[in-house]
Amino acid sequence: MSGRFPDQVDVAIVGSGPTGATYARVLSEEAPHLRVALLEVGPTITDPPGSHVKNIADLQACARAQRRSEGPAPDSATIDNPGQVRAGMRRARPGTWLLPDGAAVDGEDGMPVAAMSSNVGGMGAHWTAACPSPGESERIRAVEGFDELLTQAKRLLGVTTDAFETAPFAQEVRRRLAGEFDGGRALDRRVQPMPLAVHRRADGSLAWSGSDVVFGDVSRDNPNLTLVDEALVRRVAVKDAQAVGVEVEDRTDATVHRIRAHAVVVAADSLRTPQLLWASGVRPPALGRYLNDQAQVVFAARLSGAADHPDAVRAAGTPAGVLDEQSGVSWVPYVDTAPFHGQVMQLDASPIPLAETDDPIPGSIVGLGWFCAKDLRAEDRVEFHDLERDAYGMPAIRIRYRLTERDHETIARAKAQIRRAAAALGEPIGDEPFLLPLGSSLHYQGTVRLGADDDGTSVCDPNSRVWGHAGLYVAGNGVIPTAIACNPTLTAVALAIRGARDVARYCKDWL
Repeated sequence: MSGRFPDQVDVAIVGSGPTGATYARVLSEEAPHLRVALLEVGPTITDPPGSHVKNIADLQACARAQRRSEGPAPDSATIDNPGQVRAGMRRARPGTWLLPDGAAVDGEDGMPVAAMSSNVGGMGAHWTAACPSPGESERIRAVEGFDELLTQAKRLLGVTTDAFETAPFAQEVRRRLAGEFDGGRALDRRVQPMPLAVHRRADGSLAWSGSDVVFGDVSRDNPNLTLVDEALVRRVAVKDAQAVGVEVEDRTDATVHRIRAHAVVVAADSLRTPQLLWASGVRPPALGRYLNDQAQVVFAARLSGAADHPDAVRAAGTPAGVLDEQSGVSWVPYVDTAPFHGQVMQLDASPIPLAETDDPIPGSIVGLGWFCAKDLRAEDRVEFHDLERDAYGMPAIRIRYRLTERDHETIARAKAQIRRAAAALGEPIGDEPFLLPLGSSLHYQGTVRLGADDDGTSVCDPNSRVWGHAGLYVAGNGVIPTAIACNPTLTAVALAIRGARDVARYCKDWL
C-alpha cells in the first residue's frame, strides 16, 4: 500500500459507522488475510478513532469534536434547550448537520430535520446507544438465523442491561410503568431496562460504545486493514454487473484516486448510501424507496413521591450534571397491538432536552419518547438530481415523504399511551405530548432494503448483496425492510454480520 490510498484491496468499505465497522471487524476475525480499506468522508475526531464523544471528559473538547462532525455546516446553531424542542425549531442535534435543501416538497410532510454526521465512527459517535431487539412483526423473516445474528451484534456493540441499574429511581420508574403496561404482554415485551451499548469501567465511570468498540483490538491490530479519513467516495466502479473498485477524492488536497477491489460495501447512511449507488449508475427500481422515519412523540413527567422515596437521599448527594448517577433508561417494547416503542430516560440521559432539570431531587424528572412504526409505502423516498449537486459535489438529495391516515392514527394512539405513562409516573410536565419535526428520530430505514426475491421491491438480497451486481453490498439502517419502531442499530449490525460473512465467502473465489 502506497500513500494514503492503496491501489488495490480485496474489500473497500465506504463509511465507518457501526455497520461499516462491523464489516471490518467480522472480516478481521474470519478472513484476516483479506486486504481491506475503510473509507470515511469525515475527519477523525476522537482517540481511539470512532469512539463516542460522550467519553470525552473535557466539555470543550467534546464540543469541538461535535462541530467537526457537522460536515458542510459546522457552525450551524444546534438544539440546546427544551424551549427550542417544544417550538419545533429546525435545528440539528450537536454532532449532526441538516439536509440544507430538499428536505420537503410543497404539499408533503417531508423530513424537515433530516440529519447526518460526517466523522470516523459516523452516527455511532453521537447516538444514544439504545439497542433493543425487534419483536413480533418488527422481526425480519427473510433472514435465516436472525436470533444468532442479534446475539453476535450485541457482542460487537458491547450491549449491557445494568449500566444504569444504580441510578436513583430507575427501578421505581420501571415498577410504575410495568403496572400500567405489562398486562397481557409476552415476557420479552414487558417493561424492562433498555439494552444499551454502555458499560462501566473499573473505576465506576460509564463508557459509551462507538465504532471503536465494534472495531475491537482484532481490527486495530489487523495489518491488512487501512482506515482512511476525509476520503469522499464519488463512485463505485462497476464492470459487467460486478463491483471492481471505487473512485475516491482526498478531501485534504482534492486529488482523485482509484482503488481496485474485488468487493465493495457501501455503508454510508440511509440517505448517502442510495446517493452513491445512484451516482454510480446502479439504480434498481426500489433504490431510495420505502423511506421510513419513526414519528417521535415526546413528553415529560415529574416522579410523584420522590422526596419520600428511599432513593431520595442517594439522589440528593449526586453532583449536578453527573450523568451516570442521575439517569436511568427504561424501555416499553413494541407490540403489534401498540405499534410504537417507548424510551424512558431520566434527566440528561435524553438525547434532546425535554424539560428543565433544576429539580431539587436529581433523577425525579423523566423524559418520555415514543417512536412510531411507519405505514410503509414505495412513494416515500429519497430522490437524486443528476444536474444539481450537494455540498460534497454529489447528486442533490430531495425527500418525498407523507404521513398517511394510518400514520396519524398511530401517532394519536402513541400520544394517548404516553399520557398514560406520564400519569403513572406522577405529574405531567406541560399540557400535552407533542410530535417532534419529522426526521428527529435519526432512525431512517428502507432506502436500500433487503428482500427474499428480486421482485422490484428490494435493493439487496438477505446477504445484503445488491441484486444483479456481484461483489456489491449495502449496509446500515437502510437495509432494514420491516416497519420497526425500536432503535435500529442492533438490527442493522446483525444484518451487517451476515453480509460480512458473505463477503468473506465471495472473496475466496479471488484468492
